[in-house]
Amino acid sequence: MAKGRRTDFVPRGGMPSGGAGGAPPQRGVPGGGAQADMLEKIKKMQEDMATTQTALESEIINVTGAGGAITIAITGHQRIQTIKIDPALIDPNDVSMVEDALVAAVNEAIVASQEHSAKRMEAVTGGLNLPGVPGLM
Repeated sequence: MAKGRRTDFVPRGGMPSGGAGGAPPQRGVPGGGAQADMLEKIKKMQEDMATTQTALESEIINVTGAGGAITIAITGHQRIQTIKIDPALIDPNDVSMVEDALVAAVNEAIVASQEHSAKRMEAVTGGLNLPGVPGLM
């Protein structure tokens, strides 16, 4: 091999020397249609993800804790909407028991909301693990 400049080098996103000067691939050209199809699929997935994220904001998950004495309504965005406590659970002499039960119920509600969001997003992404996408971690 002769010393000197490489002639087989292809810069990222470009064409080999003497090529089309980095022109975008077109349908009918080998490899061009597949790329365009993939970009369309990605664009559709992004739109579906945005729609799902908007829907999750208003989807309510109801979770009960403390043997049914606490009911929490939480959105798919982990925003608590309501907390209902059965008055029978409240004992003025044992406030810490109510506090502990409430913390446990809130944590259960958050986990349930995260699982719901992850399932909804997985339906859109087909199970792809996309870093930085809420609801997929």
